Amino acid sequence: MVRGVSARRPFHVPPGLSLIDRYVLRLTTGPMLGCLAVTLVALLLERALRLLDLLSQSSDRFGFVVQLTGQLVPHYFGLALPVAFFVALFIVITRLSDGSETDALLAAGVSLTRLAAPFVGLGLVLTLVSLVVFGYLQPSSRYAYRAVMHAAANAGWNGELQAGAFATEDNLIMTADMADPEGRELGNLFIRRITPEGREEVITARSADLQVSPDRKTVTLRLHNGRRTLEGRDGAFDIVEFETFVAQAPLAGSSALMRARGGDERELSLGELAARAKADDGLLPRATLLAELYGRLARALFLPFLPLIAFPLGLAAKRGRRAPGLIFAGVLLLAFQHSLQLGQSLAEAGRLPAFAAIWTPFALFTGFGVWMFMGSRNRPGETPISLMIGMVSHHTNEAMARVRLRRAGAA
Repeated sequence: MVRGVSARRPFHVPPGLSLIDRYVLRLTTGPMLGCLAVTLVALLLERALRLLDLLSQSSDRFGFVVQLTGQLVPHYFGLALPVAFFVALFIVITRLSDGSETDALLAAGVSLTRLAAPFVGLGLVLTLVSLVVFGYLQPSSRYAYRAVMHAAANAGWNGELQAGAFATEDNLIMTADMADPEGRELGNLFIRRITPEGREEVITARSADLQVSPDRKTVTLRLHNGRRTLEGRDGAFDIVEFETFVAQAPLAGSSALMRARGGDERELSLGELAARAKADDGLLPRATLLAELYGRLARALFLPFLPLIAFPLGLAAKRGRRAPGLIFAGVLLLAFQHSLQLGQSLAEAGRLPAFAAIWTPFALFTGFGVWMFMGSRNRPGETPISLMIGMVSHHTNEAMARVRLRRAGAA
């Protein structure tokens, strides 16, 4: 007997991801990686410019800036990952909704829960990534960043001086109103230093040239058309005007040891936080350790719930409420982050137990996401939040239309 092909199942679906799962995940991966890359590069560039300004008078400042920027990657990656994931979810869901692909899938019998399954699965994968980043990469990179900054702060003056900047080195303060791009030819120079005998010396000059010694331990200053004021042994000041004057300043910076890792709870990994909280060794308060541990876990475990929030808002965007939905989602993510920070502060201050301070806001926000998603299963996109957003958007459009009419009438 020949068996016919079943009408309900015309083809065999291999185990694992289905065709729909692969399709929506492929749509999500591109926007998520693009948004993550753009956000990460923008944050790192902004921080690199601030570091360049901060370390402008340090030796080997470009090398220090590269090292510091590299150590900031795990920190900013952890900040940008939830935002990139949600933006990608919103883009993909609105794209499926605008193309009526969601309607076709729902009409074919694919439930909204089944359609959200691959997004939740991707959120679980990103949770594992976040646990690695928050739990191990960020703590080590935070300590490494502080170690590099400590080395940069004690590296000493590099023998260059930018216009308006101050160089301080071994009882020496020097600044100039003008400087060439290399920082070696100066104009309107001011120097104040304390001599080895403990006397004060002030030198001003219209121009000066800097020349670093081959061993990079001293810099020679050739000053032109200036005045030197030196405190005498009897307390009186001797003033000498000169056409050319040669002085030297040291370049070697003082060295200081960096403390060992572990003095800050943010430098400890997840395993170290749990072990020290259990041992309660007294080096750090147990409430502080638990609050940091629970906060990192909550931030990572929140990612699988983002699709439950993005689906109702993304489906409602088909009705012209895209911007209010994104704004509402951004406010929600910020509120979640700040609530965790507030909970950590309350736990560290001893006002609330660490477990309640962290997991209560987590339960509220995740429960809100589940409530939104469950409410939109029967009528996708129609939830109390989406209706409220639509009403606000409608009144806002009406108000803007009235303003435009008044301006047109006045014109």
